[in-house]
Amino acid sequence: MKKAAKWLLCINLLAWTLLAVQVLTVNMEQRVAQNTVPVQNGDVQAKGEDADAVKKKVALTFDDGPDPDYTEMLLDGLKKRNVKATFFLLGKQAEAYPDIVKRMHKEGHMIGNHSYDHVNLANLSKTDAAKQIRMTSEAIHKITGEYPQYLRPPFGNEPPECSCAKNMMTVLWDVDPLDWCCGSSSTVIEKVVKAVEEDDIILLHDASESSVEAALGIIDALEKQGYEFVTVDEVIFE
Repeated sequence: MKKAAKWLLCINLLAWTLLAVQVLTVNMEQRVAQNTVPVQNGDVQAKGEDADAVKKKVALTFDDGPDPDYTEMLLDGLKKRNVKATFFLLGKQAEAYPDIVKRMHKEGHMIGNHSYDHVNLANLSKTDAAKQIRMTSEAIHKITGEYPQYLRPPFGNEPPECSCAKNMMTVLWDVDPLDWCCGSSSTVIEKVVKAVEEDDIILLHDASESSVEAALGIIDALEKQGYEFVTVDEVIFE
């Protein structure tokens, strides 16, 4: 009888041990499930700041180019950082430096229309405003094979109603650090970093060394704050 009792006790202890192991296993699986998220390849990734963080989009835009001295310097910096930007080109500059425009297009940057001569389109007749826009779009199409779909009017002043403008979307900006009149790249960087918010469009130029340095500094600073740089269409439509 004593041996039977001992065996019964052993069996009961074994059963309780197995039950405890099952409970611990279930609890552990639940905790793992609560603290992981699936990814496309079937693996799991721990939840936390990196998993939950969603990149904040912002668009860098450059007016008045291409510039023969500084645009390619900017393109080199963008390529190194794997960043895409939007360039609003002057028609006369595009015609003068087609190889730079080809490079922009080849490297995946968006190209927009900034008039032919950088004139205030609002002060022109419909005919003259349409000519400024049309000549620039044709110059860009001749180089890239594509007509620009976005227009940034100089000074932010939209043209009088004309057929050319109706077929394009006007893009202005949210942050303007006035880099064109400020020779200090650090000042421009500080202005942008303090003012920028998610989905903002930043206005810059690619016609001076300080502006190029500021643009690349802005990228480096904002990426550390969780921003990613996209073309303007991704800010507008997504």
